[in-house]
Amino acid sequence: MKKIWIAFISVIVLSFAVLIWVGTEVYQKQPPIPEKVVIKDTNEVFYTIEDIQTGQNVWESIGGMEVGSIWGHGSYVAPDWSADWIHREAVFMLDLWAKRDFNKEYNTLDVEKKAALKARLIKDIKTNTYNTATKTIVISKERVAAINNNIQHFSNIFSKGNERYAIPEGALTDETKLKQLNAFFFWTSWAASTNRPEKDYTYTSNWPHEPLIDNNITDGSIIWSGLSIVLLLLFIGILTYYYLRNHEKGESLTKPDSDPLMNMQLFKSQKAVLKYFFVISLLIGLQVILGIITVHYTVEGQGFFGFDLAKYLPYSVSRTWHTQLAVFWIAATWLATGLFLAPMISKKEMKYQLFGINFLFVALIVIVLGSMLGEWLGVHQFLDLTTNFFFGHQGYEYMDLGRFWQIFLGIGLVLWVVMVSRHLLFAIRKNDESKHLLIILLISVMAIGMFFFSGLMYGENSSLPVINYWRWWLVHLWVEGFFEVFATVVIAFVFSRMKIISPKTAGRVSIASASIFLAGGIIGTLHHLYYSGTPIQAIALGATFSALEVVPLTLMGFEIRENWNLLKSKKWIQNYKWPIFFFIAVAFWNFLGAGVFGFLINPPIALYYIQGLNTTAVHAHTALFGVYGMLGMGFIIICLRFYSDRVWNSKKLKRAFWFLNIGLVAMVVLSLLPIGIIQAYTSITEGYSFARESDLLYSPTIQTLKWLRMVGDILFSVGIYYFCWFTIDEVIYNYKRKK
Repeated sequence: MKKIWIAFISVIVLSFAVLIWVGTEVYQKQPPIPEKVVIKDTNEVFYTIEDIQTGQNVWESIGGMEVGSIWGHGSYVAPDWSADWIHREAVFMLDLWAKRDFNKEYNTLDVEKKAALKARLIKDIKTNTYNTATKTIVISKERVAAINNNIQHFSNIFSKGNERYAIPEGALTDETKLKQLNAFFFWTSWAASTNRPEKDYTYTSNWPHEPLIDNNITDGSIIWSGLSIVLLLLFIGILTYYYLRNHEKGESLTKPDSDPLMNMQLFKSQKAVLKYFFVISLLIGLQVILGIITVHYTVEGQGFFGFDLAKYLPYSVSRTWHTQLAVFWIAATWLATGLFLAPMISKKEMKYQLFGINFLFVALIVIVLGSMLGEWLGVHQFLDLTTNFFFGHQGYEYMDLGRFWQIFLGIGLVLWVVMVSRHLLFAIRKNDESKHLLIILLISVMAIGMFFFSGLMYGENSSLPVINYWRWWLVHLWVEGFFEVFATVVIAFVFSRMKIISPKTAGRVSIASASIFLAGGIIGTLHHLYYSGTPIQAIALGATFSALEVVPLTLMGFEIRENWNLLKSKKWIQNYKWPIFFFIAVAFWNFLGAGVFGFLINPPIALYYIQGLNTTAVHAHTALFGVYGMLGMGFIIICLRFYSDRVWNSKKLKRAFWFLNIGLVAMVVLSLLPIGIIQAYTSITEGYSFARESDLLYSPTIQTLKWLRMVGDILFSVGIYYFCWFTIDEVIYNYKRKK
C-alpha cells in the first residue's frame, strides 16, 4: 500500500508543478493588450486599452460565450467572432486593393495578381507592430477602412438583431458599448492573426484556419499530435498488461447470501437529504425543457413554433440556464450523496448535521434562482458592467454565474467539506481495514471544496488567456478530476459495505485508479488551451497528457463485464439492479463519450479544425450527461434504495434507463455527429469561418439533420420524465412513512 500512496502523491505533486509552470508562462507570454492602437503615419488614436478591456466586459454582459464564440470557445449558432472578423477584414482589404490597382473584384483577378495582393495582405496583417516601449499597435489606413466596415457589420448584428444567429433585435443598442465591443473583437482577431515576436505563428498558434492570410496548422501541432497517438497506443498496451496481471490479486471474498445492508441504521439527517433529490429532479426537468428551447433556436432563430420567445427568453439566456443547470444538478447530486453516506461511514450522526443539511438546501435554492435571475437581468442590460460581473452574467461557459453567487457557492462547499470530513475523520481514527479507502475519499472531498475556488482566481479586467486558464481548472480539474475520484471511491465504499469487495482491496484499487487517471487528467487540462493565446508548451504538454486521459477508459469493457457478472452472482443483489445498470451506462459512455469522442477532438491537429463545431457538442453531451449525469442518477437511486423499505416496481426505472440511453445515441448519430462531420470538412477545405457561417448551418442538408435530432430528443425526454417521476414518487413515499 505504501508504494501506491507514493505513486499517488508523486502524480499530484509533479502534475501540479507542471500545470502551475505553464500557468506562469501563460501570464508572461499572453498577447499584449496595447495602451493605444494608432493609425500609421497620422498617429491618430483608434482604440485605447480601456476600449478593449471594457469591450470584453460588454461582451460578457450580453452572454459572452453563450453568443457565438471567441477563439473557438463558446456556443455554436452565431459565428466565432474572432474568426469572422479576420475573414471579413481580409476580404475587404483584398477587394479594396484589387479595385484600386486593377479596377476589378479580387475574385476575378488572375492567379499572379491574386498572389501579389495576398502577399501584401499577409505582410500587413501578420507583421507584429506592437511596440513594447510605447505599448502601442500601429495599423495601416487600409486596415482602418476594413475595421470600420467590420464595426458597421457587427454593430448592426447586435443592435438590429440577426435571426440566423439567434440574436434578437436590441440585444445591445448603446453606441459607446457597441464601439467597445468591436474594440474587443478587434483585439481577439489581432492576436489570432499577428505573429508572435520572432515566431512564424500567431499568438493563437495560427488558429483559426484562414487560407487568405496563411493561417495554417503549425508544425508543432502536427508533431505533437502524432506523438500523442503513439503514446496512447503504448500506454494502452502497458495498462492492459498491468490490469490483466493484477486485477485478480485482491483478497478473495465470498459474497454473502443476504443483503448486509438490509438492517442498516438510518439517521434523521439521511431523511433530510431526500428533499435534495426532489429538487434535483425538478432541476433536471427544467434543464431538459431549456435544452429543447435552445436547440429549437438553431432552426427558427427567434421563435418557438411561431411564438416570439426570444423577446422574453433569448438564446443566450436559455443556453446559459441549460448548461448551468446541468452543472448545478449533477454537482448537487454528488454533494447530496456525500451527505447521505456520511453517517453510514461513521455509523453516527454528528452534532448540527441536520441543521447544516437544511441550511445548504436553502442556500442551493437561493444560488440557483438568484444566479438565473441575475443572468437574465445582465443579458437584458439592466445592470451596469461591474454589477453584472458580481451579480449578473460573467460570460464564460459553465462559469456564467456572477462572482457573488460563486463566492456564496464556495462558502456552501466549505460547509459541505466540514460536514462530510468530520464523519470521515471519525471513521479513519478507528484504524480498521477501511482506513486507506476513507483517506482517499477524504482527499477527494477536500479537493472538491478547494478546487472550486480556482474560479475566483481572475478579476473583472483579467485577460482572456488568464481567464481561460483558470476556467479550465474549475471545469476540468474540479468536475473531471476530483469529482471523478470522489465518485470512484464512493462506489468502491458502497460495494465494500455490501461485502462484494474487501475494504482493503477497495482502498488499493481506488488509490491506484485515481493515480492513473490523474496522471493524464491534471496536465491534460491544457488540451483545452491549445489555441487560447497560450504558449506552445500548452500544445506540447496538453497533447501528450490528454492522450493519457483516454488510456484507462479503454478498460471500461472489463468494468462493464464485472458489473454485469455481479448482478448474476447472488439473488439479493438484484435489489441494486438499477443503480448497477446506471453504473454500467457510466462505463459505456466513459469509453464512448469521454474516450472515443473526447479523443476525436483532443489532438491539436483535430482541435485546430473542429474546435467549437458540433463535434464538440457530441463530446459535451455524451461525456457530461452520459458519464456524470448517469453517475448522478445512479447515486440518487442507490441512496433511495438504502432508505426505502418497499419492493420497487422497476417499470419506471427500466423505461427511464433505456429511453435515456437510446435517446442519447439517437441524438448523436442522427444529428450532432453528421453536422459536426460536415462542418469539419468545410473547415479543413475552405476555412474555419465558413464552417460556422449561417450559409452552411441553414443549408437544406444541415436543417434536415437538425430536425432529425427531434427523434433522439423526444426519446431522451421520455426517459427524463420517467426518472423524475420515479424519484419524486419515492421521495414523497419515504417522507410520509415513519421510521
